[in-house]
Amino acid sequence: MSSRPNSTSLLYPAGSVLIGLLATQVLASLHVYLSNAELYRKVKLIAEAGYVAVPNEHIMPGLREFNPAFFGGCFFTLSLGAGLSLFSLAGAWAWDRLCGRNRVVLIPVIFLWSAAIVAVNIKEFCPMVTAYFVFIPPVVFFFTLKWMPQQTGESLWLKLCIYFLPVLALAVMWTSQADRSLFLNIRDFLLLSNRVGEKINDFYYRYTLYPAQSFKSLDQKLLRTCTLSRVRDEVVARRIESQLLRYDYLPLRPDIPVDLEVSGSENTLVFKHEGITVLQTTLKDFLYNPRKVLRDFSIKTDRFAVFRQATIFSLLIGFPLTLYIIGYAMFRFLLRCFLGSLSSSAVAAILCFSTGLASLVPVYCGRAETINSVQLPEALSSLQWQKRVAALRTVVRSGQDIGNFRGYRRMLVSRHVPERYWLAKALGVSRRPETYQDLLALLDDPNANVVCMAFQGLGQRGDRRAEKDILKRIRASNHWYEQWYAYRALRALGWKQKRSK
Repeated sequence: MSSRPNSTSLLYPAGSVLIGLLATQVLASLHVYLSNAELYRKVKLIAEAGYVAVPNEHIMPGLREFNPAFFGGCFFTLSLGAGLSLFSLAGAWAWDRLCGRNRVVLIPVIFLWSAAIVAVNIKEFCPMVTAYFVFIPPVVFFFTLKWMPQQTGESLWLKLCIYFLPVLALAVMWTSQADRSLFLNIRDFLLLSNRVGEKINDFYYRYTLYPAQSFKSLDQKLLRTCTLSRVRDEVVARRIESQLLRYDYLPLRPDIPVDLEVSGSENTLVFKHEGITVLQTTLKDFLYNPRKVLRDFSIKTDRFAVFRQATIFSLLIGFPLTLYIIGYAMFRFLLRCFLGSLSSSAVAAILCFSTGLASLVPVYCGRAETINSVQLPEALSSLQWQKRVAALRTVVRSGQDIGNFRGYRRMLVSRHVPERYWLAKALGVSRRPETYQDLLALLDDPNANVVCMAFQGLGQRGDRRAEKDILKRIRASNHWYEQWYAYRALRALGWKQKRSK
């Protein structure tokens, strides 16, 4: 105990978390790089077979580069890395401050840690996923204990109150705004309301699909591969192939690894993944409900369900807490030059609370703005962009036709991204012929969010004239997210991949 630094500093939590984030970033970059390499192989084979590939040839070279892997890895760093670092920090703190570093107490801690490692490998061992849980907690635990100052005469509970009361207050206030639209509200009214936020938003949509691809289930992926070379009856194989194409399982040649291998005969069809039999069915049952059979196949081959849940939970809880801890450390470091230990802690906590509250205000105001049908015409021409967005949301939610309101076309050139985004959604609901051309015009919008909603709108409208233009844009686009939405729009229009060469 005496070897620890004799300091009253509370900055060690930020240092421990940063060490955890750094370790995660190294692992995550490698994880995404390996995933990208596998995706490159798969997409290249899909394109060579004559199918429409997403991501396209403009994105494919980047799958073999370091930058997309590094920036994509930031997603895991700021989600899972933040969560694991905070749990490890809390465990080390509790073991020191509450348990006096009693080694017997470590037994249940090690048991829980081991259980987490087993849980993420419950279906199949995955080295990269395991690496996060094996390396990050011990690293953070070690450095937390190394840097944690000795307990001083200052009240432990007073320190805890100063540190955590603002966190709890912010958590309650932010939770009060939690609904299905929370992330949309954060994006529309917090991020897209300023240039810094726009950069963060653009970064997210530019790189988020790289890490997402590494832990999606088959059912969540846009394109899957299969082979039917071992189905004995060619007529049966063709009937199965037709259904598989409907669900974007693309048949490839038999000598390469694929997501799904179908073998057997009409009475006994065997569905395999990586050479292992996953399920068996009959041709009749498969043709009766192919969606259910393929969904069951996806569930049984999903290795990453627990890992995804841990990542999402960490994103919701770990990421905001990490921002708070790092912000608190920065404020306290600066204030310590002018104030005493306890005073600088209190002021730093107040500044962090104020920052969190200031971030909540635009989200709260945007969410609170409600427009009824009677107010729509006036709200759509309001001088306040937030009110116009609220009106567009009402149009979308109520299924009204935006073409019935005069002056909506001014919104096509609005400088506010959320306004153009929601206009694209409203145009997707419209059925007027003139609004179709307006929706096509938004495909050239400089913001990816707007373009994605324009593609989605074209899919909603069901006008198959758009197919040719969408296909052309998929091949020309250099933005993976836009291609993803464009492909989904094609599928919504009833288009499907053609049989390979």
